[in-house]
Amino acid sequence: MTTRATLTDVARAAGVSISTASLAFSGAGPISAATKAKVLAAAADLGYSGPNPVARSLRRGRSGVIGVVVRKDLRQNFRDPVAIQTLDGVATTLGESDLGMLLVPTDDASGQAPELLRHAAMDAAILLNGAAAGAPSVRVLRDRAVPAVHVDTAVRGSVSIRVTDAAGMRAVAEHLRGLGHSAVGVVTLPWGPHVEPGPLDPARPGRSSVPYTAARWAGLLEGGVLPVAAQVARGSWVEEGIRAGHALLDAMPRPTALVGFSDLLAAGLLLAARERGLRVPQDVSIAGFDGVDLPWLGEDVLTTVTQPIQEKGRLAAAAAIALAAGERARSAVLEVELRPGTTTGPAPA
Repeated sequence: MTTRATLTDVARAAGVSISTASLAFSGAGPISAATKAKVLAAAADLGYSGPNPVARSLRRGRSGVIGVVVRKDLRQNFRDPVAIQTLDGVATTLGESDLGMLLVPTDDASGQAPELLRHAAMDAAILLNGAAAGAPSVRVLRDRAVPAVHVDTAVRGSVSIRVTDAAGMRAVAEHLRGLGHSAVGVVTLPWGPHVEPGPLDPARPGRSSVPYTAARWAGLLEGGVLPVAAQVARGSWVEEGIRAGHALLDAMPRPTALVGFSDLLAAGLLLAARERGLRVPQDVSIAGFDGVDLPWLGEDVLTTVTQPIQEKGRLAAAAAIALAAGERARSAVLEVELRPGTTTGPAPA
């Protein structure tokens, strides 16, 4: 039976102490380039690939894993360019620090946190699911004393990374008002666990329990737009934008402008307008929020609010790395910017 080489074998072959051999792999202390090269050459000759990562984690008292909490339906997460770009920022930053990422799908609306979140080893967590302070996923992490970073949600006592949602949507409202639009229809992101997708009374909407949805609605009002019709979407999906677009275009008076709380929703609104033979922006203007690339829309370029999506992911990961090491981390609020495109124009006479 072949015996696997150990770090002791490598140290003996290289003619160095075990501690010096260990430094050659960890890079955590002073060691000359020549000595490191000698150790690595000996390791290659013996077929030794490095210290066991599980044993190393146990010695450090950390798992080397950051949990990333996402919404339950992973298929929808990976259809959403905002989710993908955020995860890319997280994964890249964690990889640069040799840390692993554990995706934890969760559905806080069910009232239960998944077993994976309750028991999986993780040094810190990043919540991308927009969970509020009392959500099951937040409670479980707090009970486990796992430090958490919230993305797009501010939770008292926790680190948060978010954007100026209200300011962005206020800019959209002011842009549309400047073009003469007074009849505006809106499709929002999910409103809360107890609000079904479908029509929403703009005069009495209640307060959304989803922080970024609430902020974007507030921004519209601050910008002087009270929608004449509103629809709540099930999620940031093109098909939801199409459904809501047809419903909004049936409203009386018919809106001269439509706003989606995400670019995918806005793209659906655009497709609904095309299906009805409406010209954009001559007959109806359309605006979104996110600033993602949607080349399949053809010549149409959405008027939208751009947000630094990957930067959010990078900052969230950097904060989680600091918390996992027992260091302090700071919350951050990132600026957004209105980017006019070809889909908004003067209100029709």
